Amino acid sequence: MRFKHTNRCGFLLGFIDFFTAGLFFLLYMPFGGLQAELEDVLGHKVRPYWQAYLLGIPTLFIYTLVWMARIAEELKAKAIALGVEGPYTSWWHMFGWNIFGMLLCGPMVATHRFFTTLNKVEATLNDQQT
Repeated sequence: MRFKHTNRCGFLLGFIDFFTAGLFFLLYMPFGGLQAELEDVLGHKVRPYWQAYLLGIPTLFIYTLVWMARIAEELKAKAIALGVEGPYTSWWHMFGWNIFGMLLCGPMVATHRFFTTLNKVEATLNDQQT
C-alpha cells in the first residue's frame, strides 16, 4: 500500500482535538483514513477510536489515553525496526505529556511527536515499495 498522508501536522491536529475534547478524532480516525493507515502500518487490527472514546468517558478519558499510548509504543517499535531516525513517540511521551503537560500544550506536543513518527514510518514504507 502506498501511504498518501505522510505530512500531517500533528501539533495542529492535537490542538483541534484538545479543544474539541476528542470529538475531532472521532471523525478524523475513520473518515480521514487514519484508522486504516495505523492498521496497515502496525500489521494488525486496532480497536476503533470510537470504542476507545466511549470506554474513556466513565474513566475520565484515561482509557482513551492509554489506548493511544499503546499505539504510540507500537509505532515506536515499528520505527526502530525500520531504522527510522528518532526522536520517536512512545508510551511515556504520549501519556506523560497528556497528563503532566496538560496546562503546557502537552497534548499538542504528544500528538505532534506521534504524527512525526507516523509520517517518517510511512515515508520509509513508501520508499521501500518503489
